[in-house]
Amino acid sequence: MESHLTDISRVIQLAVAPVFLLTAIATMINALNSRLGRIVDRRRVVQERLQTRVDHDAEMAKLEIRMLVRRSRLVYYAIFGAVLSALLVCLVVAGAFLGALLGADLARGVAALFIAAMLAMIGALGLFLREVFLAVRSGTHNQP
Repeated sequence: MESHLTDISRVIQLAVAPVFLLTAIATMINALNSRLGRIVDRRRVVQERLQTRVDHDAEMAKLEIRMLVRRSRLVYYAIFGAVLSALLVCLVVAGAFLGALLGADLARGVAALFIAAMLAMIGALGLFLREVFLAVRSGTHNQP
């Protein structure tokens, strides 16, 4: 019994880092969600403007809508990657506990899940960076 308690205590200590990682991922998802909301709101404003403008302004509005659609798609995929990363981190923690409880060696599986979580997070961060780049670039091109 003492051995199992020691194993569980060690797993709890090892699970602390992934839990902090989950907090960081949740913060990123929150930021991405806010950006997505702003993009959707802006698209609504531009679509409304599009219905009341002349041809030249209509072309500019259509270009902006295309850019907003592209940005919203990037943010959506970034959110997907961040959520996938969070789910994989949860599986890492669950795998660590299952390995300790069952006395099974799940180290390779847990390591593979953690690597997959990091790859998903890298993808999410890359998509986020691309969306920010497009936002900054489109903001400078729309100025008179």
